[in-house]
Amino acid sequence: MSGKPQTPAIEGWYTMTSSPHLIGTRCRSCSTYFFPKQTHYCRNPECESTEFDEVELSRRGHIWSYTNACYKPPAPFVAAEPFVPYAIAAVQLEQEQMVILGQVVEGVSVEQLKVGMPVELVLEPLHETDDDIKVTWKWQPVAL
Repeated sequence: MSGKPQTPAIEGWYTMTSSPHLIGTRCRSCSTYFFPKQTHYCRNPECESTEFDEVELSRRGHIWSYTNACYKPPAPFVAAEPFVPYAIAAVQLEQEQMVILGQVVEGVSVEQLKVGMPVELVLEPLHETDDDIKVTWKWQPVAL
């Protein structure tokens, strides 16, 4: 790996720590969680609040559903060349009970995934620029 600094592919969506978290918001009135962050109005139809607290979301959850991506995504996403299909998982977070869609770590295929499988959030390089290495969050199966 090069000596370039690692920077987030999407600024403000996740922490850049050894135990990363997605950064979301929680409505101050109804306690509904949102990711990405919600700042204008609560999307809960039973709530009219416009006040939110920024929160770190659970790092762990269980696979709710999964699929594979066999096509190269459009810009602004930067895909590896040559493009290699990858797995995507919809993960229900432990505490918030909300579902977050994300890529599964490199080397794990859909054949290795199961609904209900425990996973945790990790950071993995997405692509390298002249100045830095862009990293993004991915889901990694947890060994029980």
